[in-house]
Amino acid sequence: MKLIFELSRPGRGNKVLVPHVSPTLDPEADSVPVLEIPAAFRRKSAPRLPEVSENDLSRHYNALARRSFGVCDGFYPLGSCTMKYNPKINEVIASFFKFTDIHPLQPKHTAAGCETVYALAEKYLCGITGMDAMTFQPAAGAHGEFTGVLLIKAYHQSRGDTARKKIIVPDSAHGTNPATAAMCGFEVCSIASTPDGMVDLDALRSVVGPDTAGLMLTNPNTVGKFDKNILEITRIVHDAGGLCYYDGANLNAVMGVARPGDMGFDVCHLNLHKTFSTPHGGGGPGSGAVGCKDILKPFLPASTLGETVGEQSIGQVKMFYGNFLVVLRALVYLMTLGNSGVREAAQTAVLNANYMKKKMEEAGYISAYPGVCMHEFVLDLAQLKKETGVSALDVAKSMLDHGIHPPTMYFPLIVHEALMFEPTETESRETLDEACEVMAKILKTAYEDAEACHAAPHNTVIGRPDETKAARHPVVRYEFA
Repeated sequence: MKLIFELSRPGRGNKVLVPHVSPTLDPEADSVPVLEIPAAFRRKSAPRLPEVSENDLSRHYNALARRSFGVCDGFYPLGSCTMKYNPKINEVIASFFKFTDIHPLQPKHTAAGCETVYALAEKYLCGITGMDAMTFQPAAGAHGEFTGVLLIKAYHQSRGDTARKKIIVPDSAHGTNPATAAMCGFEVCSIASTPDGMVDLDALRSVVGPDTAGLMLTNPNTVGKFDKNILEITRIVHDAGGLCYYDGANLNAVMGVARPGDMGFDVCHLNLHKTFSTPHGGGGPGSGAVGCKDILKPFLPASTLGETVGEQSIGQVKMFYGNFLVVLRALVYLMTLGNSGVREAAQTAVLNANYMKKKMEEAGYISAYPGVCMHEFVLDLAQLKKETGVSALDVAKSMLDHGIHPPTMYFPLIVHEALMFEPTETESRETLDEACEVMAKILKTAYEDAEACHAAPHNTVIGRPDETKAARHPVVRYEFA
């Protein structure tokens, strides 16, 4: 397939790029009148854009769309990311012109409906998380982490407790956790997990102290386990004078069932774009809403219409009020499901994951952590690689030939040949059965014809790219004469 620049021909279709006014056209005139732009605002050279007809442009991008793969095309079990189907009603409401045609600088009384959206979303999400207040300014999950850790930092500074320089992060955490702590000026202290994937309590006790600012933790954790010692974990940190931060990446497993606030967490972020129905992936938009207990409320950035930033606030973390339409989608999702529906979604996500995990084990795969999982699970393919030479990457590439998007590969880092599956609550039993049959076939092929797995995929648009070369020598733009 040709690149859009390869379809370009000088002078073709470029008239659409010329700004013009045409309320009425003079049939006697030779051309459309051109809008006069002051010289100071004019480009000094023409933009380097492809020159194609609208017809060719439309066909080109439709062809690209047919090559892409999303949750509406097939099974997409990307672990730790919750790539689930999102109801179209949320998109319909989010595109309603009375929501899309607003401006953040218009008078407050003309945006009362939007204010209600924020107020209701805060009420419902605080109820789900057990928090007392919430800001919707953060634009994404990692941005929410950054905001939450800044709240912890501001809290300690307000008390003159400036010796607290350390954030504790389990080794199974998302990579953004230690990065966030470092960006906020903290020293990162990593603690090991136990063989069953839980936080090592002895290791935790050995590192907490007067320098402990807080703990960043995901529960269920990144290996898909709900930590049975969660109350003891948060108590240990609190007894040392630290605060507890909840990474909401895995809330899909416990929403409506267990609340971070009840587990002892003081602040949390939510990925509204993965848990509460905005389509995930493709670069956005997102929303990393941050909820907190009352002790941290004075430090929140302004979050609602007309609210002024207090003296202790960490200040704005994004312009205006955050990504409003993402919050709107989340609200529609919650109002559609209701209390019982939110709980059922979490329970079904857990049921689907355990069903698939069990079937994969019966097919011959080895789970990294035995026993019941939550909404996701991790396979350990180290033995398969040792016996056949077929790696987790080879298995993932083989899945492409069967119309299934690969799961998360080589994560978490504590499992060296990891494949991480999250089937979500929106997949049917039939889909899960078909996916497990595919995985069983791939396992059989690995032992009978390992080379076929090494060369996969075989029937996709492109074969296996040289990923090492792509990483070391990326070509991110098209050069043309």
